[in-house]
Amino acid sequence: MSDNTEMIIRFHPVGGEDVAVLTSDFAGPDEAVEAIARALDERRSLILTRARYNRETDENAVLINLANVVSVRVARRDSATSGQYL
Repeated sequence: MSDNTEMIIRFHPVGGEDVAVLTSDFAGPDEAVEAIARALDERRSLILTRARYNRETDENAVLINLANVVSVRVARRDSATSGQYL
């Protein structure tokens, strides 16, 4: 088991509602952003092996198709004041 801190990754797809995933797959936000950017550049999906979809209690593997995602926000804490999408 890794010592990674759980963080939230919020995806905003084209014409859809935000999708929130809590994950401890990464050591920090910089590593998460790098993995997301690499997946986007390589036109592949992002695979998270230790994630909880939309605050579910069970941890699962999650595969995210980034083809229609227009923005992503990575944060250690999720709240209404955690910042806007870029």
